[in-house]
Amino acid sequence: MSNQTTENRNRQIARSTLVVMAAFAIAKVISLAQTIIIARVFGVGREWDTFVTANSLPELIFTLISGGALAHAFIPIFSGYLARDDKDGAWKLTSHVINTVFATTAVVSIIVFFTAPWWVANVVAPGFDAAAQQQTADLMRILLISTLIFSVSGISMGILQSHNHFLLPAIAPIMFDLGILFGAGFLIKPFGVRGIAYGAVLGAALHFAVQVPGLIHFRARWTAEMGWKDPMLWKVLRLMLPRVAGLGLFSLNFLLMNNIASRLGEGSVSALSWGWRLMQIPETLIGTAMGTVIFPTLAALSDRGDESGKRAAMSGALRFILIATIPSAVGLILIGQPVITLLEGGAFDASASVLVYSTLRFFALGLVVHSALEVVARSFYADKDTLTPLWAAAGGAIINFVLAYALSNVASVEHNNYLHRMLIAQFPNFAYMGTIGTIGNIGTLALANSAGVAFEVLSLLWILRRRWHGANESLLAQTFLKATAASLVMGLIIVIVSTIWHGIGLGNRGTIFTVIEVAVMVAAGGLAFLITAYLLKMHELQMLVNMVLRRKTLTEAVA
Repeated sequence: MSNQTTENRNRQIARSTLVVMAAFAIAKVISLAQTIIIARVFGVGREWDTFVTANSLPELIFTLISGGALAHAFIPIFSGYLARDDKDGAWKLTSHVINTVFATTAVVSIIVFFTAPWWVANVVAPGFDAAAQQQTADLMRILLISTLIFSVSGISMGILQSHNHFLLPAIAPIMFDLGILFGAGFLIKPFGVRGIAYGAVLGAALHFAVQVPGLIHFRARWTAEMGWKDPMLWKVLRLMLPRVAGLGLFSLNFLLMNNIASRLGEGSVSALSWGWRLMQIPETLIGTAMGTVIFPTLAALSDRGDESGKRAAMSGALRFILIATIPSAVGLILIGQPVITLLEGGAFDASASVLVYSTLRFFALGLVVHSALEVVARSFYADKDTLTPLWAAAGGAIINFVLAYALSNVASVEHNNYLHRMLIAQFPNFAYMGTIGTIGNIGTLALANSAGVAFEVLSLLWILRRRWHGANESLLAQTFLKATAASLVMGLIIVIVSTIWHGIGLGNRGTIFTVIEVAVMVAAGGLAFLITAYLLKMHELQMLVNMVLRRKTLTEAVA
């Protein structure tokens, strides 16, 4: 492959990644606005309980039938048709997949629609009273409409991404969030909590509608045939099954973690959820964005049998993730406490804030591997291997489960509570110390999760290195060491700034001062990271700028 071809591909990946990251960031902001509105209207009351519960079954239907599992199975095969310039075969397969998935989703949704009261009373919410169960069933029926729309819209995203078009698929989640935001802002008053459900249906319709111009641009064709005799359709479905099992393992993992957390005292489950949600912000912006962009490229290279191209694309994506996630992880650990204070806006007391910060710190340790998994796992999916990631996920789940039980020390909670009472008696001004044992226990649940994912990533990388006759590991090691060194310098500067800030009496003086504190620490730390990276000759940062701005060729940037 020529240097010019590699340069063009890398520049396209860099620009597409920035587009997807920007879109994800906008979606996060809109989602935050929804949360604020909904929290002020419904709080933690029964009406919002019914909506969250009602959404669980439609969401499960989407995940198992037409969610990420389908995309990971469909894109490699569809990209293969495009790489061979067989557009007739590509659109024929697309029609078969859309028709089969939509029909399956419709049949399941219709069954759930008519049996919704039974599901609510016996499966998802048996503890609700009769009125709440009826409202949950009504909301579930409305939300099933969005599930039907997503069954087609999700495949549309895969089609556009396979053509290396990421703008409209990146805008689609924003449109969905805007639909919910519209429901929260304008439909709650006339319809109550149903307004949010109507907003979700509107958002799903917008999610699909915004992608239609892209489908027209690429001359998508649809035929009204199921194609159940098409062997490629069944290949897609076979590739889906291990990924569906992997998603099931992920859900089971968190179910077990919540089970343990529920024994560690009040607020533990919520703290675990908040810590995970906060870690997911940079993970989505970095790992998910890069994984989404690199996947079609890996699939096309795999179909052409370009092993060196796959190595370069995969290792390049991982190097970008390293230089972005390592400083982000250090930042979350050091700046997490004031950030939590800003986000919760006084909703947490001192002990709750410390609990959330504890889980965030340990989840932050896993930010690098969670983000890397988005690329490493997709490297196998691109090779049409969905079984190996499943076995790695099973191994990671076992490690997570064993460590969670071993480290959380559930049996000693009562002993810890005794120690807590002693500490409070000695230090009455620090009531939050009453949760200090729980803090340690709940934090180790997050640590166990990070360890399980680390095993998953390292085992998959080891297998890839053997299959692809290398993974450019020397470049990865250099990037890791330089990014870590620059991040440690960044961390030192943040600690110094924080010490000075609190030393001159500017800490804990209200929201404005906290905002300024976070901004100063981020600016000073970021500048320290960039200067250190420059002194260490971390070429990846300059390469990224050059590729995006087209100032130099890739070969010139590396030289």
